[in-house]
Amino acid sequence: MKLLLITLALLGLGIAGLAIKLWAKKDGKFAGTCASQNPHLNKNGEACGYCGKLPDHCENR
Repeated sequence: MKLLLITLALLGLGIAGLAIKLWAKKDGKFAGTCASQNPHLNKNGEACGYCGKLPDHCENR
């Protein structure tokens, strides 16, 4: 039971942190979530597998 309460408390803190970040950000959008913007994940300059953007077309690069 103690482990369940600790787990729920940690999950609640994580969700609260995300909610606060969304609330504090302009227009409620996370910045820099596209994988093509991360030079450690995209060493070859390939397009993002999810949205298809090239690193040159990302606004926060």
